[in-house]
Amino acid sequence: MPNSSSISEFLLLALADTRQLQLLHFWLLLGIYLAALLGNGLISTAVACDHRLHTPMYFFLLNLALLDLACISTTLPKAMANALWHTRAISYAGCAAQVFFLLFLLSAETFLLTIMSYDRYVAICKPLHYGTLMDSRACATMAAAAWGAGLLYSLLHTATTFSMCLCHGNAVDQFFCEIAQILKLSCSKSDYLREVGIIYFSLCLIFGCFVFIVVSYMQIFRAVLRMPSEQGRHKAFSTCLPHLAVLSLLVSTGFFAYLKPSSISSPSLDLLVSFLYSVVPPAVNPLIYGLRNQELKHLFAMRDQRKGKYL
Repeated sequence: MPNSSSISEFLLLALADTRQLQLLHFWLLLGIYLAALLGNGLISTAVACDHRLHTPMYFFLLNLALLDLACISTTLPKAMANALWHTRAISYAGCAAQVFFLLFLLSAETFLLTIMSYDRYVAICKPLHYGTLMDSRACATMAAAAWGAGLLYSLLHTATTFSMCLCHGNAVDQFFCEIAQILKLSCSKSDYLREVGIIYFSLCLIFGCFVFIVVSYMQIFRAVLRMPSEQGRHKAFSTCLPHLAVLSLLVSTGFFAYLKPSSISSPSLDLLVSFLYSVVPPAVNPLIYGLRNQELKHLFAMRDQRKGKYL
């Protein structure tokens, strides 16, 4: 049996058995990938280039779009290449890089979403203190903390995972390198328990962020219900509820991937769950957080009008 020092590559899960289905999966993934690139790219460009959007909310939205761009680029290109070239192989270094960047980006995004909920809470519930609590220096510090915490968390996790002794083959039952699947290859009980302990600590931390976000939105909803304007209430609910829906999807599928009983585990179920937490949020976040935003829609409409004048 191979050990971790002799493994030069891992074999990822094949998305389909037949060549026709592999090509179909390639085109479907390519469509999702291009849509995510377009949506997040539009938001990033608009926020960076328009001075009217240089506010705390759009600053955090820019960070979220950049994280989503990087996150979906960590998993889908390799999956598309494997489907197109009819292969399953990923190098040992490539697998470690996937684990590192995916953990870094997803954890940083969780911390950033927590900060964004705090931003909305201050804006709606404490508007008189908003300028003081969310000035440019505070926003930059919070964003840097989210990225930095994600980096440190990912370094710890990745180093622990790839220091394990792996002797149960090199087949990873997932379309990308996922820690939950790599753990199945471990043959050292102490290494396994150490990594599981880090995972449980991570899940507790993520659950704490989720609780903070839910409590923040509950306070926002209480404030919104006291608004005299029905239009204002509708706008607040239509913005906050989709945020909670996407966040709940990210957290619940992540928890399920690592806490589900082995008795109900199957390659198809694992594939679906991992797709829901690693691909769906980066693809739909532009629609939820950005392109439904009236200011961004107005900005894009104005640019289209300007282009029309020059044609």
